[in-house]
This record gives sequence, C-alpha cells and structure tokens, in this order.
Amino acid sequence: MSYFVTGGTGFIGNNLIKLLLKRRGKVYVLVRRGSVKKLEQLKTQWGSAAKKVVPVTGDLTRPFLGIPPAKRKELEGKIDHVFHLAAIYDLLADAATQEAVNIKGTRNVIRFADAVRAGRFHHVSSIAAAGLYPGTFTEDMFEEAIGLDNPYFRTKHDSEGLVREMCAIPWRIYRPGIVVGDSETGEIDKIDGPYYFFKLIQKMRRAMPAWMPAIGLEGGRLNIVPVDYVVQAMDHIAHKPKQDGKCFHLTDPKPMRIGQVLNLFAEAAHAPQMSMRIDARLFNYVPGVIKQGLMMLPPVRRIYREVLKDLGMPPDVLKFINYPTKFDCRETQKLLKGTGISVPQLDDYAWRLWDYWERHLDPDLFIDRSLKGHVKGKVVVVTGGSSGIGQATAIMMARAGARVAIVARDESKLADTVKEIGAEGGEAKAFAADLSDMEACDAVLGKILAEMGDIEILVNNAGRSIRRGIAASYDRFHDFERCMQLNYFGSLRMIMGVLPVMQKKRRGQVINISSIGVLSNAPRFSAYVSSKAALDAFSRCAASEFSDTGVSFTTINMPLVRTPMIAPTKIYESVPTITPEEAAVMVKQAVIYKPQRIATRLGIFAQVLHAVAPKVSEIVMNSAFRMFPDTAAARGAKDHQAVASQEQVAFASLMRGIHW
Repeated sequence: MSYFVTGGTGFIGNNLIKLLLKRRGKVYVLVRRGSVKKLEQLKTQWGSAAKKVVPVTGDLTRPFLGIPPAKRKELEGKIDHVFHLAAIYDLLADAATQEAVNIKGTRNVIRFADAVRAGRFHHVSSIAAAGLYPGTFTEDMFEEAIGLDNPYFRTKHDSEGLVREMCAIPWRIYRPGIVVGDSETGEIDKIDGPYYFFKLIQKMRRAMPAWMPAIGLEGGRLNIVPVDYVVQAMDHIAHKPKQDGKCFHLTDPKPMRIGQVLNLFAEAAHAPQMSMRIDARLFNYVPGVIKQGLMMLPPVRRIYREVLKDLGMPPDVLKFINYPTKFDCRETQKLLKGTGISVPQLDDYAWRLWDYWERHLDPDLFIDRSLKGHVKGKVVVVTGGSSGIGQATAIMMARAGARVAIVARDESKLADTVKEIGAEGGEAKAFAADLSDMEACDAVLGKILAEMGDIEILVNNAGRSIRRGIAASYDRFHDFERCMQLNYFGSLRMIMGVLPVMQKKRRGQVINISSIGVLSNAPRFSAYVSSKAALDAFSRCAASEFSDTGVSFTTINMPLVRTPMIAPTKIYESVPTITPEEAAVMVKQAVIYKPQRIATRLGIFAQVLHAVAPKVSEIVMNSAFRMFPDTAAARGAKDHQAVASQEQVAFASLMRGIHW
C-alpha cells in the first residue's frame, strides 16, 4: 500500500507518517525545494523505515502541485491514499496567503489525485469549518456553518467544500479540534490555541505566589486534542472500509471551558489559580457601538495592541473566548470503540505541554540574552564608575564590547578602573567630574560626545547616601540639599543632556540606579530616599512622554549592596547584602529586557503592603527604626558603634536587602 502526503514536514503530517510507515508501505511526500533538508532531518527520527519515504518536489499553489507530467505518469495508479494536510493553521496569516494555500492548494491537490488515479482522498480540515455555529455541530453538517468572517474559518470551510464538490475519487474528511502537543512527550512545533495564554500564566507566576487567588475569565468550551490521538484516529479510520463520503470529528467528547483549561495550565506552571472567573458573556451586553467607539480612540488601540504583543497573542484570539460551538463526535467514537484509541484527559498531560513549551517554545528563549548583542560598539556612560556598582557595571559593559565612558570625581580611581578594563582588552575612557555641579555635568557630556560620539546608554549610578534620623537632622538641612543636588539634579542634568540625540536617532536607554528604600519607605534615609524618589517620579513621567520615540527608561530599585557607600555603618557588616557584581547583573537585565522597573520581590511586596495596608507598613518600619539606632557619627558621638545584636541580625535577614 502506498501513500501520498502533503504537509508531511508539518507537525500533524510528520506524526502521521510515523504511523503510515508501520504499515510497511511507500510514502511519497510533497516538499518544496526549501523543505528538502527538513524532510531529511525528520527521516532520521523515523528510523530504518524512513527508507520508504520518497520526496516529491513541488509547490502546493501551482497546478498539479508543480509536479511534471512525466512524474505524474510515473505515479499513476500507484497511490492508494492521498492525505492532504498542507494548510495554513495560523490566525496571524493574511487572507490572501490563506486563500492561496487553503483553497487554491486544496483544488490543486484534488486535481493531482484525480490525475494519478489515486484510490482515496483524505482531507484534513478543522473544526474551524463550522465557523461560529451557536450550538452542536454534528459530523454530517456542513452548509449550516455561520460566522465565517475570519479568513481562517472561511478558507477552511471553503476548502472542505471543494472536496465535497470536486473530488471524483472516494473521499473522507477529518475535523480535528485544537491540536496540542503529544500527550506522552508534550512535543509541538509552534504556538497556537491555548499556548497563546501561556505567557500570561508565566507572568502571573512571576508576579504572585502560587497560593494567591486570581481573577480570570470564563468563556466557551475549548475542544483540545493531543496530536497523538489525532493521527492514531485518522490512521485507523482511513483504513476502515465503507466510510467514504463521511466527515469525522476528531474532538474531545467532553471539552472543558476556557477557565478550567487555563487553571489546569496554571496548576502545571505552579502559577496562581483563577479562583474567581468572570463570565465573558457579560461583555456581550455592552453595545457594539460603545466597543467600536472605544477602539477608535488611538490610546485604547495602542494599549490593546501592546498588551497582546507583550503576551504574544494574535489580535483575533480574544474574539473566540465565547466560542459557541460544541462538536458531536459520536460516529467517530463508535469507529474507535475497542481500539484503545481515545482522547486522554487534559489534566493528565497538561504539565507535559507546559514543560515542553517552557523548555523549547517560550518566546523569551529566542531573545538575545547576551549583553554583547545589545551593547557591542555602543557608547555607554556609567556615572560613579570608579568603585562599587558603577565600577562593576563599567567592567561588565566593556567585557561585552561596549565603548565605556566612566564618570566620577576621583581621577586616580578612574585611572585604575580604565587600566583594569584595558588589561582585558576592553575600551574605556575616564572623565573626571563632580556631578553635583550642573556646569560640570554639561562639560563632561560635551567631552564624551566630542571624544566618543553619541551616547546610547546612560547609567545614572553616582549618588550620595546619608543615614540619619529626621530628629537628628533639624540643624542639618544641607544633608537634604546635598542628596538632592547629586542624586536628583545631577542625574537629571545628565538625562536632559543625552535625550535630544536619543530622541533624534529614535533609540537609547536611560538606566537610573535607585533604591529599595523608595519602595519600603526606609526610616533614617529620608534625605536619600526622597532624592531617589524624585528621580523615580521623573523617570515615570519621561517614560510616558518618550514611549513612542524608541527611548526607554529603566529604574532599578537596588537592595542593599556592599559598597564603600555603606562602609561607615558598621552594623551592615552583619546583615545580608549583595555584591557590586550581583548589582551589575541587574543592570544587565535592564539593558537586555528594557523594563520600566527592576526590583526584588521583597521591594515589590513592601510597596504593595504600603498601598493596601499603610498602617501595618508604618508599624513594621517604625519597629525597625527603633531596633536599628543611628550610627555614632550620625549622633555626633565619638563612642564606637556596638556590634549588631542577634535580634537585629535576625530582623535584617528576614527583610533581606532593605536599608535599616
């Protein structure tokens, strides 16, 4: 027995060929010239039986599949079954492409099958052929389909219609549900169907603990079937006698609602469960005029597009949340009875689908995660680059191929850093300046531009920290002025100096090194935190203004870092801190992903706690304020600071990274 398969290098096709080869027949596979190599790779997976696979070079969109008359003559009378699987299964594809492949391609395959006098024609359609039929769609229904406005639905319906009208040889039609990965391995080759929601689930897992209940949507039923069930059922039915001229629903007889499906995958991902689910049908009561009016507003359209883009969802996917169609598959189930072929329960293999997606298909896996890919050859300015976080960041950037401009006051330390970078083959130049002086800011920027060229990344790291309670600062107003002058005005002056060129070139990034204290409202750091909070607020405003220019702003709320800045506070020698190199890694993440904010979970929790329960947050901070006294220097005393108590160490370990 011999077979001719279109779409054999596709996901369903290559799984079907594995089963056809077990029947010991020859398998002819239609391949484009560009897919021959892929077929050869698949043959290595099919084992020794793959020697029976014969590639036939052609093109689905050409008459008779672009197969020359001589080759058609050679195949005449030798093909028992034609399996037509090649099609566009993609909501993102444009209408013209779908028509060319799904409709014109099907017409060409039918004519080819007639020309070579094939024994039987098997057409793999889709439940999309039913459109948005409101109710139960049976296996003998076709003309009843409605709601075919979407090109994918329409072309799947019309291509199935061609088989019914044109095919002169015996035919059978198969309508799979939403095909997901193998129930045993989780393997799949692309993101589709429920996979579009995986990025949302992943983001929920990163933002919230698994035990936290979440709000989600409830909608129609998703008819999900794994690929192994689809090909096993198709293989069995295709070789069953007396079934010609029929359609078979390869669907789940007991499909789940979308809310249940998403919760299964959330459980598999160890993400929060959507305990409260809002029925999406409620949105149907919103008049269409209002919906259209909202989508006509440019900000609404832009937000909608950006959210879907961030989640990797096609624009049309949300239209199918209230999917209204159920699929009767009783006739198919009768044919499969006693064969052991049945639809596995999704809750038995959902974890395999999630695991395979996260290991192989998560879009984040294909992001260039190398710092070199983002900074090589670019001018990166790092302020406060002679020690601590700035020095570690400058060295890291230079190792990645950036041309680093290091700005700080201490010329000798700058020279040491530049020498260290040069010894490793990196490029760095030192620029001495006091960034609390606005004229010095302007001058140093002028020098950098003149000597190194346009600045593409600015890391505002230079800063001053003062640890002193407010009650001890009544006569030290200059503490607040000095912090504000460097931490806010100095950084702001640098930002204002680089923005014009960044805006003109429509690319660039400003990274501001802030503090976890801004999120936790750390006591004794009112001068420092308020200056950083001012910079944070400016960055948020600037991000809103420059969002559509290609210029991005990232604020990093650093936890406590072991740098020379904290050295005078001896108690910090006994509390958990991160190293400057670990802090530099957070800067690396900022460059690669360009988020608006990077913060630790504890920092985010502190901010949320203050938002929802400010009095509780206040009491926690006040307890810490009383537990950790001012340093001797802050009190104006000469006595040595006491060693940290066990109580202080325990509290600091619990609140890891927060300044006390």
